[in-house]
Amino acid sequence: MRTNTGLWWLLAAFFALMAVTYTIWSIIAHPDVPWFHGVEWVGSVALLFTAMMGSLIAFYLGRVHRAQGGNLPEDVLTADIDDGDPELGEFSPWSWWPITLAFSAALGMMGFAIGNWLLPIGVGVFLVAIVGWVFEYYRGHFAR
Repeated sequence: MRTNTGLWWLLAAFFALMAVTYTIWSIIAHPDVPWFHGVEWVGSVALLFTAMMGSLIAFYLGRVHRAQGGNLPEDVLTADIDDGDPELGEFSPWSWWPITLAFSAALGMMGFAIGNWLLPIGVGVFLVAIVGWVFEYYRGHFAR
């Protein structure tokens, strides 16, 4: 986490330096107009905001690292791969329901783009997929 914080601070400093360089360069490139008309505002503001967003992420990561009170397994040089591998729960690689959910989301988005008549079909497929996914392991009275 400390390395990530350092990298984000480095990126923020780089983009701030590039914002200053870009602004000065655009002023120099247009010597025939006043300086405030020579600035290319879109690029200068975009680079400045990129630096501000990078510093926001760096500040957040620094605060999270300080609040954890310790290093993550990725930051310890003697850590194994299994130290940072949490239990993610049960996953069925043979399940078809995530594909059905993706298909229902695609139908819903196509309903927004093509026509509203497609949206209820996507909602219906979504409901079928959710019910099938929830009851995938339910066998009830038919369990063996």
